[in-house]
Amino acid sequence: MTEGNFVDYVKLYVASGNGGKGSAHLHREKYIEKGGPDGGDGGRGGHVIIRGNENLWTLYTYKFKRHFKAGHGEHGSKQRSTGADGEDVYMDVPLGTVVRDKETNDILFEITDHGEEKIIAEGGMGGRGNWHFKSSTNQTPRYAQPGIPGQECEIILELKVLADVGLVGFPNAGKSTLLSVITSAKPKIADYEFTTLKPNLGIVEYRDHQTFVMADIPGIIEGAAEGRGLGHYFLRHIERNSVLLFLVPADADDIKKQYDILLDELKRYNPEMLDKERLIAISKSDMLDEELKAELKEELDNNLPIDYLFISSVAQKGLQELKDKLWAMLQL
Repeated sequence: MTEGNFVDYVKLYVASGNGGKGSAHLHREKYIEKGGPDGGDGGRGGHVIIRGNENLWTLYTYKFKRHFKAGHGEHGSKQRSTGADGEDVYMDVPLGTVVRDKETNDILFEITDHGEEKIIAEGGMGGRGNWHFKSSTNQTPRYAQPGIPGQECEIILELKVLADVGLVGFPNAGKSTLLSVITSAKPKIADYEFTTLKPNLGIVEYRDHQTFVMADIPGIIEGAAEGRGLGHYFLRHIERNSVLLFLVPADADDIKKQYDILLDELKRYNPEMLDKERLIAISKSDMLDEELKAELKEELDNNLPIDYLFISSVAQKGLQELKDKLWAMLQL
């Protein structure tokens, strides 16, 4: 799924370079009647290398260009001259990118560090020149090795957002509004469902100049794990979060039921999600008077299995308490 410049899933074709041929040259020089073999080796074919870049946030670079080919190694030449290696191709990706084999869907590796390099297609070795094959019984070999062909394959790049806290909730739960209030992020906000069509990242400023990263994941609907709605495209982004913040609006018909549905979707997508720290924030609580809040609190105390708190992004109530709670959970 994409909106604007956000791209988090692409299929690519990559091919490394062929190795250069070895030379079968025989030395020729005035006054040297039998100079013997002096053919050099072929150069190595270029690699296709995937490299982590912390300055990138999406796979937008690969939205239009889908084929990447490295250079071929040059052939060896006389005087034992080795051919030049083929030019390597570097493919920069954001941190959190998973590389899969398109045919088997197996994970090949993940890029999590800035500057980390992994060869996805190795260049072919250059062939050896004829001077390698000279011996007492074969003093004038007139053959050399051909270069080894490069590799080619189709791969999938899949971005999983690296954030400390992931916002999980139904559409219109107030995730984008919360992110816009407690971070410098400026997600699009409107009064209709499925406003968010891409994950938004924001940096939350905490006490003593400390910070943590929060991600607003597009709204999950019931059946998302089976592919319904938009949310199933983005469930992968929640896998990287340390803490899951469930946002349920105060005007929901059944807060406990909404939480259970969201939790079940995450469990069906990946059971390991349940091992993460979880917190429930009751959003839009400015709509509740003290009497309604007291009744709701009593009901939640008896039904909710995890901690919860009341917040209002619009009225900016409970936000510092939310930051304190999230920070404490991130330190565990």
